[in-house]
Amino acid sequence: MTTTLRPTEPLQRDGDGSLSRHYTVCVNSRPVGAIHLATRSGPESSVARIRELRIEEPDRGRGRGTVAALAAEEVARGWGCRRIEVSVPADAATALRLVTALGYVLRNRAMEKRLGDTAPELPAGSRGRPMTEAEFEAWSVRAEEEHTRSRITRGVPEAEARAKSERDHATLLPDGLGSEGVDLSVLEHEGTPVGMLWLASRDGWAFVDRVEADERHRGRGHGRSLMLLAEARAFAAGHPGVRLNVSAGNTPAERLYESLGYETTTYHFYKDLL
Repeated sequence: MTTTLRPTEPLQRDGDGSLSRHYTVCVNSRPVGAIHLATRSGPESSVARIRELRIEEPDRGRGRGTVAALAAEEVARGWGCRRIEVSVPADAATALRLVTALGYVLRNRAMEKRLGDTAPELPAGSRGRPMTEAEFEAWSVRAEEEHTRSRITRGVPEAEARAKSERDHATLLPDGLGSEGVDLSVLEHEGTPVGMLWLASRDGWAFVDRVEADERHRGRGHGRSLMLLAEARAFAAGHPGVRLNVSAGNTPAERLYESLGYETTTYHFYKDLL
């Protein structure tokens, strides 16, 4: 039997340079599922993304999804893409096995925690306060540079990594400390600044964009205090809970979040197209 992809629409070209197309997955011309393939926009148009891959129940367990995913990779190569990405819900065991078998690499995972009826308390001697303008100026330069370096480490060309970091900060913090939906705080312990927290409001939840313990004060539990501060700030703002992303391989952070009751909701994978 032959598994193929049959386009259900013309190739979509958006004004930002991104491509998109829906396909029907067929076995000997018989529809058995669907797949949606798209690219990122602008400078990242060389990155494709499988937005949806679905095989109907009667045809599951026969390798249809594997062949469809491989066919999608060929389409992405034809579009000139160098990388393909896919996100898989944490409870989709079959899909997780599939992407692992196809050589996809875990990039990061999304986690979340619902808050209770009372705000968490910080340890004695610790408190959170708003970041000052002077602190923001110094921190934003450092954060943008670290963001650039992290992308370079993952194989992104330096010029592209730097441009992406600049765009991200301009988009997420257009008005600095006064940016709408942004909460930038400093954690102090016994009067000394020991870390910072960047909390944003997304889809009704609080989202941890960045949490950073000062390297001079690490190993003293301030990372946990920063997360408790995030939950306290989220509670005060009326959010139902806190969400975050954690990079693959950051074992200390993963253990910290799990110990605080955060649960994985989605895994994000990528694969370089040779």
